Amino acid sequence: PSVGNRGQGLVQFVLAAHEGQRNTRLFWAACRAYENGIGRALRAPLIDAAVHTGLTEREARATIASAARMTGHRP
Repeated sequence: PSVGNRGQGLVQFVLAAHEGQRNTRLFWAACRAYENGIGRALRAPLIDAAVHTGLTEREARATIASAARMTGHRP
C-alpha cells in the first residue's frame, strides 16, 4: 500500500532530527505510522531516514519495534 503524504511527512520529520533528538523523533513517527495503519509500509523508509541522520540500522529497528509494541502491533 502507498504511504501517501502522511507517511512522507513522518519520514521528513525523522530526516530533520538533530543529534539528541533522533531516537525520540523516530519513535514518535513510528508510533504515528502504526496508529494510522501504515507502520509496516513505512518501516523501511523510517529506518533509511534514521540511518541517514546517524543512528545505526540496529538502533532504528529496535526503536521502531518498540513503537510497534507500544501501539499494540507486532514489530
